[in-house]
Amino acid sequence: MLTKKQLDLLQFINTRLQRDGVPPSFDEMKEALDLRSKSGIHRLITALEERGFIRRLAHRARAIEIVKLPESMGGAPFGFTPRVIEGDRPTPPARAQAVSAELNSASEVPLLGRIAAGEPIQAVDDAPGGITVPGAMLTGQGNHYALEVKGDSMIDAGINDGDVVVIRETGQADNGDIVVAQVDGYEATLKRFHKKGEMIILEAANEAYEPRVLPIGQVKVQGRLVGLIRTY
Repeated sequence: MLTKKQLDLLQFINTRLQRDGVPPSFDEMKEALDLRSKSGIHRLITALEERGFIRRLAHRARAIEIVKLPESMGGAPFGFTPRVIEGDRPTPPARAQAVSAELNSASEVPLLGRIAAGEPIQAVDDAPGGITVPGAMLTGQGNHYALEVKGDSMIDAGINDGDVVVIRETGQADNGDIVVAQVDGYEATLKRFHKKGEMIILEAANEAYEPRVLPIGQVKVQGRLVGLIRTY
């Protein structure tokens, strides 16, 4: 059985993974649960991992994946064995159709080049081509595109140098969204978006980088993160 704080944290992580495709940072977890320090978050995460609800991924800064959910969040009852891929056995027709439908839902989006997760660079390089992504990543209406990440300023959000991010094209963003932001009309960067009055704050997910605070007229949102693709 989970404590209320453990359940609240699991719900928050799950919601952000479903929305953004990447887990929240420890600072965001601390703020969401109204805790005074990150040590409390470390204890809650350790407890969730020990109980088998989450898994911390090796060699990735603070990257987390959901393993299972409690029944109160729509998970399977305890004692249920998760479905696995069974080698050397014929796939039942119903499952074969489901797998086929899932594969057929994949779509190709244009890979437009590189985006900075660090100091801003020119967003779109001369890199024509496309990349196939699961249909589930293409959320909402509008066009989608992909960019290769260059830099380490978003590692605490689970976004590493060399990852490919899937972006839904939009000029609107809510506070806390990870966006492609164009600065001064030509340079672009991948950062977490916050608006305060007439100022825009572009916040990194790496303590080595200071937030950039800019007048609203100098920042143009070009898209919001909806998915992440990593090659090993």
